[in-house]
Amino acid sequence: MRSKLNFLINMSLKKKIKSKWFLIANIIVLILMVAIINIDSIITLFGGDFDEKTKIYVKDETNYIYDGFKENLNYIETNLYSEENKYDVIKEERSIDELKNLIQEEENSALIVQIYFDENNNIKSNLISLTTIDIYDYQIISSALTSTYNIYALNSIDLTEEEYNKITKGIEIERVILDENMTDEDEDTEMIMTTVFPVIILPFFMLILLLVQFIGSEINDEKSTRSMEIIISNVSPAKHFASKIIANNLFIIIQVILIALYVIFGLFLRKIIGGDTIVNGVMGEISSMFSVITSNVMTDKFIIVLIATIILMLLTFIAYSLVAGILASMTTNTEDYQQVQVPILIVLLLGYYLSMMAGMFKGSLFIKIFAFIPFISSILAPSLLVLGQIGLIQVIISIIIMIITVYLLVKYGLRIYKVGILNYSQTGLWKKIFKSVRNK
Repeated sequence: MRSKLNFLINMSLKKKIKSKWFLIANIIVLILMVAIINIDSIITLFGGDFDEKTKIYVKDETNYIYDGFKENLNYIETNLYSEENKYDVIKEERSIDELKNLIQEEENSALIVQIYFDENNNIKSNLISLTTIDIYDYQIISSALTSTYNIYALNSIDLTEEEYNKITKGIEIERVILDENMTDEDEDTEMIMTTVFPVIILPFFMLILLLVQFIGSEINDEKSTRSMEIIISNVSPAKHFASKIIANNLFIIIQVILIALYVIFGLFLRKIIGGDTIVNGVMGEISSMFSVITSNVMTDKFIIVLIATIILMLLTFIAYSLVAGILASMTTNTEDYQQVQVPILIVLLLGYYLSMMAGMFKGSLFIKIFAFIPFISSILAPSLLVLGQIGLIQVIISIIIMIITVYLLVKYGLRIYKVGILNYSQTGLWKKIFKSVRNK
């Protein structure tokens, strides 16, 4: 009994893994992963240079601002945005027209900062570039100019040292949370949920889509080639159904492990060949976020959320697999299956968008109700738990509802599968489904 089930599982897995499609797809994914992780080195190889500093020609007609501007620019860049300074600040004596001609002739990304007195003796500045500049450069340069001007303005007023220190001293902010059940760690957790969880949701969404497609195409392929009749004559529909669910879920797990290995290989390759500052900065931000997670969120609450999320996701994978297998058994070709899987896609999209917007519905009964709905709860309930909108009891209820859903899908879905697997009629699809459910 078990040997036949194992045979079907192995046959299904080997059919996918040994296919040319699997080999070609994984080679492409490997190349893409390595290329994305090492994109800066690849661009550098073809003539790009991320380490090349952007030149800023400063024409300070006031003779007051340059030194402070250079110091503030360096501070803002290295302390607030990245570890390395990407600007080469040059004090210029040449005229503005000469500097404009310089960057026009060289067609480079150099910038010109002109600082001057207007007719009312107020300090103004112009930021000049050959083309548009990104918001990153504009914000840094604007902040440096503003802070430098503020210091200049304060120094130009006859203030005592005590008055000057009082004005320039930043205000101290102490966080006070009135809800006794909330802490600073909860605030960090909420911030992470709005940044980290979307990264988890999208792969989960894509994997379910792949799983549904794999199961449907495999069953329809066996029906269209009439090999289904030979298989069912040797094994029961129940074993055949179970083999499709287990084999395709195992295949998804194998594919996830392979992608993780590709990422590790890409990071290892990056460590060997080195990388440029732009991607190193991104890696640094990821590392910082991971540090926040491990230091502030690795609490009992986080562990509970992680366990609940894994359980719900596993149950959801099984549930979607069962629905896909049931619908595929009632169709005779891929075209028909594409039509009947529309409800699956609608539910998936609904869950995806609700989970992305969970923070917008804080305290809403609407979003809490959806946390109990099967197929959606797997990505919605854990995020609501972290955000404090539902409690652990509600998550456990979601898991129980999901278990009951899987049980009902197995019980009644197997009835549909037994009838539909050898039914090649292309009419009355939903009528056949409801009739199969009523029959014992």
